[in-house]
Amino acid sequence: MIGNQMTRILLTTFFATASTAALAGGHAAPMVMASDQSVANGIVSAEKIVAPENGWLVVHRTDADMAPGVVVGHAPIRKGETADVAAILTEEVAAGDMLMLMVHAENGGMATGSFEYTLGAKEDGPIRVDGNLVMSVITAQ
Repeated sequence: MIGNQMTRILLTTFFATASTAALAGGHAAPMVMASDQSVANGIVSAEKIVAPENGWLVVHRTDADMAPGVVVGHAPIRKGETADVAAILTEEVAAGDMLMLMVHAENGGMATGSFEYTLGAKEDGPIRVDGNLVMSVITAQ
């Protein structure tokens, strides 16, 4: 009997916590959280992403002007909050290079699930909130 009561308490606590997390995740502002990091393993990671729809974490080169440049990596992301998203780099990135990790949508292209964006294109393009890109800039170590 005590075991059943404990199980019910644990399950109730679990579902209440899961519901609260789901509600909080559904109302979180879109964002990318990332820190300066080593890219020696050919990967760049975002610690946390909140996306308003399914799409892509896209890694652009950038510089002090903070304009997105050439795409050097990407990874699929889900709508909502995702932790530890890793993108494989498709070009050499050296220590000291600045990278812009940006949320792009999965829309407007020819095939769902294929990253089709090229710089300036509309297919799988950047997501903006109030006119601002959803992104974070890091420096490769």
